[in-house]
Parts: sequence; structure tokens; C-alpha cells
Amino acid sequence: MLIPALIIFIAIILLLFIRKQKENYTIVNLKRKKGDKEKMLELAKNFIDKECIIYTFNNSSIQGTIKEISKNALLLETGNTVEAVNLDFVVRIREYPRKKNGKKKSVVLD
Repeated sequence: MLIPALIIFIAIILLLFIRKQKENYTIVNLKRKKGDKEKMLELAKNFIDKECIIYTFNNSSIQGTIKEISKNALLLETGNTVEAVNLDFVVRIREYPRKKNGKKKSVVLD
């Protein structure tokens, strides 16, 4: 009696795990409309040489200074490293908020 219940329990766990994997995969396959990419490219050019927060579609963010923007990506300088970020995954670009005296805010809440 215990063995069949254990097998059913393991099967349910595996099905839930597979379903979660499929949900994550569908997020990656999201595509933008044709005009959205050009709009994001033009808007991103306004932030060159400014310290920004780049938000991606999977709810993560990257902080740094935008150095260059090409057709498909932007170069972001973070500390002493340079990263390339694919514009297809960028949802939002925000200039780093500052206080009245010009210093960077220590906590950014969104």
C-alpha cells in the first residue's frame, strides 16, 4: 500500500516540475512587434553616457553607464567591466535617480 502511494507522489512532483519548466520556456519565446525594436533603439540613444538602470523582461535589472548603442545591443559599463545587453530583452531604461544635491540615492524602489 505504501509503495503505490509513493510512486503516485513522485509522479505528481515530476509533472509539476515539468509544467514549471514549460512556463519558463514560454517567457523566453516572447517576441516584440516590428516597430517596437526601432522605438527602443531610438529612445535608448537618449541615455548615452548617463548612469542608468536597465530592466529586463525576467524582472532583473542591471546598473551602469550606457556607452554605445548598436542595432541589436547596448554596451553598458558596470564598474570596471563592460557588458553587452540584447535590446530584445530590455523592457525599461531609467536614469539613476539622484537627490536634490546631485548625489545618487542609496535605495531605489520600483
